Amino acid sequence: MLKVVLIDDERLARDELRRLLSHSRIPCHIVAEAADVAQGLEAIASHAADLILLDIQLPDGTGFDLLAALDRVPPVIFTSAYDHYALRAFAVNALDYLLKPIEPERLEQALQKVAPAAPAASQDKIFLQEGERCWFVALDQITLFESEGNYTRVYFDQQRPLMLRSLSQLEARLNPSHFIRINRSQIVNLRSVAQITSSPTGGLTLVLHNQMRVQMSRRRSSAFKQGHQL
Repeated sequence: MLKVVLIDDERLARDELRRLLSHSRIPCHIVAEAADVAQGLEAIASHAADLILLDIQLPDGTGFDLLAALDRVPPVIFTSAYDHYALRAFAVNALDYLLKPIEPERLEQALQKVAPAAPAASQDKIFLQEGERCWFVALDQITLFESEGNYTRVYFDQQRPLMLRSLSQLEARLNPSHFIRINRSQIVNLRSVAQITSSPTGGLTLVLHNQMRVQMSRRRSSAFKQGHQL
């Protein structure tokens, strides 16, 4: 059974989605509802949702703003009365984009996309937004997080967007067996490391698969060597 969070500022729209989901061939359980970005963030934080049904225009921001504030993003189906957001929605790999009034057949098609994979998919992606550009990014794709004041630059593919999170905030939520803090300003994905060599300063030099070279501090190198028997 899919655990669903409904986020829409129109009560009648939520009522209609609730009715449609109750008649779906795919079992769904609505675990929370919200009418704006702030309520939506609280609902998602309080429930382990498999799917978000998300309106784009909300009283205190947009659905894109909400996604950018999440540390991990469940699968998303956008709902809107306006089609001009569709291109942007699909550019960030949304599961689907449903135009209101929503037809039962279209909702059923959208739910089919998430039903087999929702539990696994909900664990491993973050949403990034920089200006008008947006990305859903699997954590495995991210090579490096780099601090820039209160922001963090995220390295993946050929992209380098900034996200409004400090490096310490990110470190607390990342899997330490996959991501390690190598110095004051960088966290590296160990699966992106191609080579490790000693550096003249007593630390370690990490060569990443994209040919970037980053330096692990001497203190962190000592702990890393002990933990990995180097």
